[in-house]
Amino acid sequence: QVQLVESGGGLVQPGGSLRLSCAASGFIFSSYVMGWYRQAPGKQRELVAAISSGGSTNYADSVKGRFTISRDNAKNTVYLQMNSLKPEDTAVYYCKAERVTSVRTYDYWGQGTQVTCSS
Repeated sequence: QVQLVESGGGLVQPGGSLRLSCAASGFIFSSYVMGWYRQAPGKQRELVAAISSGGSTNYADSVKGRFTISRDNAKNTVYLQMNSLKPEDTAVYYCKAERVTSVRTYDYWGQGTQVTCSS
């Protein structure tokens, strides 16, 4: 059974930091692209950052220089280090695993963790 379990969300003041974790199980973690997405109230879900199986990363322009995505294949875990947080970073953050083959695309989502940046 596939599971993605996020943790590390919470309330933080502007300029603060949080580290999100996503623990994966039930699939071959090292073969999947892992991503962090977020969805603010009334807005569409958007990609925040992604990391390939080989470690290549990409980021939304809004978080470049502030957020860092990383993965530990030995622990089946992906992380999102968030620094210099802003009120506009407030959202539910979701972990996603994706693998594209010639036959189909496999994708799995976590349940989400709330991040609130407010003074």
